[in-house]
Amino acid sequence: MKTLTIAFLFFFAICQITNAQKRDFYQIQVYHVKDKAQEQSVDKYLHFSYLPALHRAGIKTVGVFKPIAPDTASEKQIIVWMPFSSLDQFEKLKSILAKDAIHQTSGADFLKAPWDLAPFQRRESILLKSFPDAPRFQTPEFSTKPSERVYELRSYEGPTEYLFSQKVKMFNQGGEIKLFKSLGFNAVFYAEVISGSTMPNLMYLTTFASMTSHDAHWDAFKNHPDWKKLSALEEYKHSVSKNVTLLMSPTDYSDF
Repeated sequence: MKTLTIAFLFFFAICQITNAQKRDFYQIQVYHVKDKAQEQSVDKYLHFSYLPALHRAGIKTVGVFKPIAPDTASEKQIIVWMPFSSLDQFEKLKSILAKDAIHQTSGADFLKAPWDLAPFQRRESILLKSFPDAPRFQTPEFSTKPSERVYELRSYEGPTEYLFSQKVKMFNQGGEIKLFKSLGFNAVFYAEVISGSTMPNLMYLTTFASMTSHDAHWDAFKNHPDWKKLSALEEYKHSVSKNVTLLMSPTDYSDF
């Protein structure tokens, strides 16, 4: 009996460690559209066909955003973010959608559009794995209208694999994530890109009730003594060669 008890406790401990180490995967899709007609086509498909199909497939929280930019921008983007509990779930999604009769019917105009009426220019896909210090995504809750909110997607590119790993370390062991949390940045995720066009890079999404709140939070971060101390450490210097920042608003059909 004693042997069985020890074996059970050992098995339980292993399960606890495994669960603690389990981390999310995310996909970011970027639809590049050339004009209003294509934008409306993608919106219609995402709103009435794609997101409902994802929900039926068990992906309940999908974010859809558009950059906060002048209407005169030469190219528009629609950004779709979704979480996965495993790479297996990600891999199976395509076949699940292909077998979803409702999705295939409701999205037929988009999915089977003729070659000379393409609904978008290109669709970019980025696959990510969450950081150890932020293994699960979180969705924010704001009282402000969606049109007033600011969602900030950042990508930090590293000059080399080693220096990139130092930036990842800075977020986790270095305490950068903890600082963001303490200052109320309402981050949805922090993750390393494992497949994308600008690797090595990491990405994270912070959220704010308004642009005023956005500016105030970043002022607090930049002036915080913990950040000044962390950013001055020699081991983290030159770990970012390019910072791409995109300010976005959620669509009216986004899940958050």
